[in-house]
Amino acid sequence: MKKTGIAELPLHEGKAPRWLFERMVKLAGAITAVIVEEYGTTEFLRRLSNPHWFQAFGCVLGFDWHSSGLTTVVMGALKEALSKENLGIVVCGGKGKVSLKTPEEIITHGEKLGLSTSTLSKLVYASRMSAKVDNTAIQAGYPLYHHTFIIAEDGRWAVVQQGMNIEDRTARRYHWLSEKVESFVVEPHTAIVGDAVREKVLDMTARSSEGCRKVSVDLVREHPRKLYKLAKSLRDPRQAALERWVEAKPRKIDILVMTRTINWEAVKRAYEIQPRNYEEFLAVEGVGPSTVRGLALISELIFGEPPSWRDPVKYSFAFGGKDGVPFPVRREDMDKATSILEQAIREARIGEKERIQALRRLKLLLSAT
Repeated sequence: MKKTGIAELPLHEGKAPRWLFERMVKLAGAITAVIVEEYGTTEFLRRLSNPHWFQAFGCVLGFDWHSSGLTTVVMGALKEALSKENLGIVVCGGKGKVSLKTPEEIITHGEKLGLSTSTLSKLVYASRMSAKVDNTAIQAGYPLYHHTFIIAEDGRWAVVQQGMNIEDRTARRYHWLSEKVESFVVEPHTAIVGDAVREKVLDMTARSSEGCRKVSVDLVREHPRKLYKLAKSLRDPRQAALERWVEAKPRKIDILVMTRTINWEAVKRAYEIQPRNYEEFLAVEGVGPSTVRGLALISELIFGEPPSWRDPVKYSFAFGGKDGVPFPVRREDMDKATSILEQAIREARIGEKERIQALRRLKLLLSAT
């Protein structure tokens, strides 16, 4: 069964000290080299796309297990480590403004890996769409501030990106893996896990949102004047259905100003393009969260095709909790993960002191699970 995944983490101030980061780079490169040499680049991408393995990887490198900074620092260390190695795998992008350079880095590194122009074009598209889906198609209050795109020499890819919720100071991490993506807009993540579940989340990637996706596409294929009239009609205070919808949905969704928040230039652009499906519509420049919400509202109230408002997040515990929360410890899974990480650490080309410290951190991590 395919799983989907997100991890929610508290925000921490500060950054990793240089002495620690340098050792993280060294250890990250050594462990990656062992895994790639033993199992290949595809397997390493699979492990990065597993939020539980990723969390354990960060702990072994020496970072706080529950910190949002684990994502940015681990990927930063891995990016620097792989830039010094010739392992057939590279990391593009990063935190903040660095993420904006992802397309440029994909082209530069992809050419060094010997990838064709058409493949590079597909990779840039995958990077852009994975970010847009998690910023726009899934609306849980976590706009992205970190995006990393990992490429293997055979053209396979993975994504590790993270969004921030300023109000409650938590972060949410998103994992993607190319071999698991059958559609960018239908449950495309490799795993969705987290410690908290939001009461209302607009999830246009849910399978149950299929009808809403189809209606949204049909709406933008019509002349914008028709869509404007439909949106304006929902502002009528006599609409009892609208009142019920407002009561059931997040307060942030201001229906009374919906006609102003929809990007009508983007709607016009979509009409001219005539998208064949929801992915093509979402890829249109200017289509953002408010436009997606507006179309979802019209789809539900006028055409009877509601989107999913269920948060796709699941618990982030890798093996269960000692008190049986959220479920009993899965001993076989824990033993297997322990064996893999211990083997990687023992065989890694690192100093004895760092090796012992890494093994100790792994033991402490697992004993606390």
